[in-house]
Amino acid sequence: MGVLSLISGWPGRSGFGSASTAEQVSDSIDASDLTVIITGGASGIGLETTRVLAMRGAHVIIAARNMKAANEAKQLVVKHNEKAKIDVLELDLSSLKSIKTFSHSFKALNLPLNILINNAGIMFCPYQLSQDGIEMQFATNHLGHFYLTNLLLDKMKETAAATGIEGRIVNLSSVAHVYTYEKGIRFDKISDKDSYSDKRAYGQSKLANILHANELSRRLKEEGANITVNSVHPGIIMTDLMRHSFWQMRILKLFTYLFWKNVPQGAATSCYVAVHPGLKGVSGKYFLDCNEWPASKFATDPELAKNLWDYSNNLVNSLQH
Repeated sequence: MGVLSLISGWPGRSGFGSASTAEQVSDSIDASDLTVIITGGASGIGLETTRVLAMRGAHVIIAARNMKAANEAKQLVVKHNEKAKIDVLELDLSSLKSIKTFSHSFKALNLPLNILINNAGIMFCPYQLSQDGIEMQFATNHLGHFYLTNLLLDKMKETAAATGIEGRIVNLSSVAHVYTYEKGIRFDKISDKDSYSDKRAYGQSKLANILHANELSRRLKEEGANITVNSVHPGIIMTDLMRHSFWQMRILKLFTYLFWKNVPQGAATSCYVAVHPGLKGVSGKYFLDCNEWPASKFATDPELAKNLWDYSNNLVNSLQH
């Protein structure tokens, strides 16, 4: 796997590559006994992930902030697939209160939970604070998913134990995790305004996604839980995620068009890591173009991962008192 593979779309060791689509990587997979939560599953690659997993028979719960858009997304999928099993629940990842409410709402449905795809995110936004007073990209992209995953973990463990089916958690990260602040995670300046960089703050949050996946994977292995946790880079795709830097991205695309993917290709790695049988037992890895890929030095630092876990736990606890 290298630059030539990215441009050519040639498959890697998995048999898939940058040109593979979500439908191709999940072809012939029966997901009819799986229940999946997809955050941000109403637009962009999240919607394509919803559509394809529903096509494979999974019961998909779209977790979205904009309920109107989420219900429209559901109707769009059902219009082309009458058998699609889709529910919609409200979730604002920048609010711990909303995350807790979502968790209660989901558990009230009395459904199993096999797969959690932490897909939602924001990118390159101007400095702002979440409802809980945390820098918005860190709050939404990392802390919200960290808290959501913790709240749903017992349900996933119960489901895996009762069914014997391996549970899977997929964190959407980005190759942008390499472009972060000097020490990787600015524990002492998470919400500092004066030194804020929209690009580095995004990179920091994407680094946090990988560190979270790695540390959770380590903990679950230690417990002997039948759940894997991996992180993925979906590729560079022009979606609504880039609304804060639309023109910059359009100009960038002129010079780097060979590296860009369409939405079906962008959703491929998420779907591959979520349901492909070839990844049974694979955990704590980073995937790009449906193949394992080396992450940055910061991303593979186990001490940094533990420190982030403790920091995130303490932050969530402090914000709820």
